[in-house]
Amino acid sequence: MRRHLFIFSIFITILILPFSSVYAVKATILPIKPIKILLVPGHDSEVWGAQYGNMKEATMTLALATQIYNILKKDKRFEVYITRDDTSLSGYTKEFADFFTQKDAILAFEENAKKLIQEKISSGNFVTKENPPHHSVTEDISLRLYGFNKWADENKMDAMVHIHFNDYPRPNAWTIGKYKGFVIYFPDGQLPNSKESTGLAADIYTQLHKKYSTSTYPPEAGGLIPDQKLIAIGANGTLDASVRSVLIEYSYIYEKKFRTKSTRLQAYKDMAQLTATGIKNYFK
Repeated sequence: MRRHLFIFSIFITILILPFSSVYAVKATILPIKPIKILLVPGHDSEVWGAQYGNMKEATMTLALATQIYNILKKDKRFEVYITRDDTSLSGYTKEFADFFTQKDAILAFEENAKKLIQEKISSGNFVTKENPPHHSVTEDISLRLYGFNKWADENKMDAMVHIHFNDYPRPNAWTIGKYKGFVIYFPDGQLPNSKESTGLAADIYTQLHKKYSTSTYPPEAGGLIPDQKLIAIGANGTLDASVRSVLIEYSYIYEKKFRTKSTRLQAYKDMAQLTATGIKNYFK
């Protein structure tokens, strides 16, 4: 009896071995699609954004974005890109410095998007809404923002995260303002990339809110704000539905935690870790 069982087990093994091998090989060769993330540290060395004392927003956003970049790069699921670094004269990575030379193509991309959205507004298929007030941008900055969107669409980014620090009009750069807290902007529900962006914004918000309070500025109450005017998150439908986009104002630039180097560096570290965790949680 034992002899028969032994022979039968060998027969079964021989029978199923080729099939199990095939399935094992197939399992090992299936490609794993990377999650592509674009980090956009706000402003640059020419237009540096907000300022408190000697601190410039562009310097702060680059420091924070670089830490987020380094955290995500360690996770092999992610393929991470960043628009600026401190290794080039222009401030932009070579990839983006080269891309901005395509000025005519970017302008055509912008004009076509504006034309299409106006047609939707005229036909009643897109309803304009009141948005929180934003600073107007120069033609050069507008070109760069639309350029980021064009690049993100063409390179099939899964997410684009814009990194900023907030401000409010003050008498001078050394004055401490009256508002504080963070806010995350995501695309209005009528924009193509709204649905997925909303989820990403919520996951990052959940993490940041563990340590930081939301903005006390009334139009930013609640800390999660849909918007249809910010170019960065896809105004005029310039981002594909698959490109999740959020703009994070991490704090007001004059807040206490940024006034000394040690507390500022700790804030960058904490904010970077919380943001990266939010991104990772969303893509689980």
